[in-house]
Amino acid sequence: MASEENNVPVESKEQEQTQNDSNKQPQEEKPSEEATAETTETPATQSAVQPPKPTVHKQNFEKDIIYLYQFSRTPVLPSLSPFCLKVETWLRLAALKYENVDHKMKFRSKKGQLPFVELNGEEIADSAIILKELGQRYEKDLDAGLTNDQKNMAHAMISMIENHLIWVVTWWRSKYPENVLKGYKVNLQHALGTKIPNGILNFFFKFTFGRKGAKKVKAQGIGVHKPEEIMEFGQNDLKVLSDMLADKPFFFGDEPTTLDVVAFASLAQIYFIEKEVQYTLRDYMQENCANLLDVVAFASLAQIYFIEKEVQYTLRDYMQENCANLVGHVNRMKERCFPDWEDICKTLDLNSHLPKPPPEEKETKGKEEEKKQEKEGDKDIDKEIEKDIEKEKSEKDEKDEKGVEENKQKEEKEATK
Repeated sequence: MASEENNVPVESKEQEQTQNDSNKQPQEEKPSEEATAETTETPATQSAVQPPKPTVHKQNFEKDIIYLYQFSRTPVLPSLSPFCLKVETWLRLAALKYENVDHKMKFRSKKGQLPFVELNGEEIADSAIILKELGQRYEKDLDAGLTNDQKNMAHAMISMIENHLIWVVTWWRSKYPENVLKGYKVNLQHALGTKIPNGILNFFFKFTFGRKGAKKVKAQGIGVHKPEEIMEFGQNDLKVLSDMLADKPFFFGDEPTTLDVVAFASLAQIYFIEKEVQYTLRDYMQENCANLLDVVAFASLAQIYFIEKEVQYTLRDYMQENCANLVGHVNRMKERCFPDWEDICKTLDLNSHLPKPPPEEKETKGKEEEKKQEKEGDKDIDKEIEKDIEKEKSEKDEKDEKGVEENKQKEEKEATK
């Protein structure tokens, strides 16, 4: 299983505590009629039969809506995580109703990962498991038309992308964290939803992200090699993908499969990066794997291709120069799955795919919310007043009882005399 994104480069202790606290707060689930009937006999039976309460972050969820938790948008590509982009791309190809949750990167799954989804009060984590579970529940299989041999080939290619090529990308990012900020035009203040100046956030990002990333790639094994050797590993992977794609629109023909989704999400990380950034893999992909640019074996290849040109990135340059078909693949997947790509990168809107209510409706909803809050506030005040009245009445009753008792004692004393 490929390693998912499991840490945020810059995040305050307060935000981490918020996440921990929220994970501890259970959400009450309305029991079914059958469960209610069974649990009305005795308290002991009720405690024994009642199902465990779900611990989801989206407490006011709508039935059958998939809530996706991922990283914030960037002006260059929808997600800096190939795994997050993989899940969102698959959801769009499968035509399933989903909504991104703007959690400012505060939450993680129970496994400590992003992405994860919540569906009907249940959490599903890890991108591969998410695709498998949702595919079974909604009967969506992008690989239904593949033969067993093709499925085996797809499995091998996905393993190469997520367990090898992406580690080359991870190594580059940890080696040059300043190029990550520049190449993807990352605004940490917006991404984290904080008022801390970007200068301070960028400083800590470069320190923590670089240090943690270096430890990861070294522990994985790829980080012990020389930079030129690591880049060669990535170039070899791009060459394999380019040869497999050949002149086909997608890896197995005219329709995209899971392999196309995974490849796109990773190649996009390489290709969609500012041109000023020197990136060997991107350049190699452009020059030698032009066919891959149509598919961008979307999720993974996109991580290589979509990066600012001013940033030095050997993989991007290699991809542009040697894998023109990969460049074509990336762009085909982009147009098919993300027709709102430009809008996403411009507005950083997590849910540009959802219909927006007209301004008047928004204003009406806002006023209704204000009235609701005012009513709730009035109710709270009324409760406080009632408490004060009851307290005052109780104190008065106590005084009256005390007075009666004192009078009784006086009468008894006088009678004794």
